[in-house]
Amino acid sequence: MTSPGAAAGGGGGEAAHVAFEGVSKSYDGTNLVVKDFNLEVGKGEFVTLLGPSGSGKTTILMMLAGFQAPTSGRIRIEGESVEDLAPRSRGIGMVFQNYALFPHMTVGQNLSFPLEVRGIDGEERHERVERALKLVRLEGMENRRPGQLSGGQQQRVAIARALVFEPSLVLMDEPLGALDRSLREEMQYEIRRIHRELAVTVVYVTHDQQEAMVMSDRIAVLKDGEVEQIAPPEVLYEEPERAFVARFIGENNRLHGRVATVEGGLCEVETGRTRIRALRVVDCEPGDRVTLSIRPERVSVNPEPGVFGNQVGATVQDLAFLGDHLRVHMEACGRSDFIAKIPNIVGHGGILVGDTVRVGWTVTDCRVLDYETRTNREAEHDETT
Repeated sequence: MTSPGAAAGGGGGEAAHVAFEGVSKSYDGTNLVVKDFNLEVGKGEFVTLLGPSGSGKTTILMMLAGFQAPTSGRIRIEGESVEDLAPRSRGIGMVFQNYALFPHMTVGQNLSFPLEVRGIDGEERHERVERALKLVRLEGMENRRPGQLSGGQQQRVAIARALVFEPSLVLMDEPLGALDRSLREEMQYEIRRIHRELAVTVVYVTHDQQEAMVMSDRIAVLKDGEVEQIAPPEVLYEEPERAFVARFIGENNRLHGRVATVEGGLCEVETGRTRIRALRVVDCEPGDRVTLSIRPERVSVNPEPGVFGNQVGATVQDLAFLGDHLRVHMEACGRSDFIAKIPNIVGHGGILVGDTVRVGWTVTDCRVLDYETRTNREAEHDETT
C-alpha cells in the first residue's frame, strides 16, 4: 500500500508548480481543520481537492490563494515561499461558486477590470478580452450585463475573468455548485477543454465525486482535514487504499468482518456466516476487524460454477431498470443492501424479485481495507448474522 504522503508528488519528475509542505491550519489554536497536508502539483496539472463538508478542502485553497495563513508548514509557488505575499501579488486566477461578477458592469468591463488594475493599456486589454470571450464561447456578448445572462453564461464569464490576465495558476472553489445538473455536466467538459487548450495549472475544490472524476488528472481525497489518498481518478476507483475512499468514490458493497487467514497478498475474511477471499490492501492479521469493498458492476449474477473465487447465495429483493443497466438489490453475506449491476443486454431480464440466485466475484475485485466505523443500520445487520 502506498501512503498518502508518498502519493502526493506530481508526475514527470519536474519541479512542482505548487507545493504544500506539512501545512496545518487551526482557527482557534487548538483544533486543526487541516493536518500535515503535503501535495505537489505539476505545471499544467489539474488537481482536485475532494471531500465532504468540513474536510478542509476550501481552507487549503484559501491558504494557497493567500486569504488564510497556515498555522504551520510552508506553501511554495514555482519554488518560492508565498506566506508573505498578498493574494494579489501571487498572480493567481480565482473562480468562485457565486460568480462574484460586478452587476453594474458589462461583460466586457468585468473582464477588463483585472487588466486595468495590472496597468495593461487599452488596446492590449481589448485584445485580451476578445480572446477570453472566444475561449469560453461568448463572442459578441461583451456589452451585456451579468443579469442578462443565464447561470451557465455567468459562470463562463467568471472563468474568462480568471484567465484574461493569463495566470499560470487558477483556483476554482465549487464553481459549478449553483448550476442545475445538465448545466453542471456541460460546464465540466468546458472547463476540461479550456484546461487542455491553455495547459494552465488548476487546483479545484468540490464535494462532487463525479465532477472530480471527469476533470482531474489527480484527486486528493480529504476527510477531517487529512489526506486519505491522492491518485488519478481510475486508480482511486479501481484501487482504493482506504474504506472511506472506496465509499466516497463511486458505489460499492461494504462488508464488515474479521480476518480468518492471511496468505501473502490474500486474506480470508469471515463476514456473517460466509468466508470471503480477498486482496489484502492493508496490513492485517487473523482476528483483525476489516472492511471488504466490492464494486456492484464486478458482481456477476448466476455465474457458471467455479468461474469466480467467491460465490455465495443471495435473494433478490428489488429490481430497478436504469437504462444502461439493471440494478439488482439483494440479501447476501448477511446484508440486505447488497447490489449488483447487470448490463442492459439480451437476457438481462431473466431475474425476478424473490428469486434465489448465486452471485460471484473475483478475489482481486474484493479488497480488504481498514475497518470503518459502521452506521447504525450496518451494526443491526451484523448483529443479526
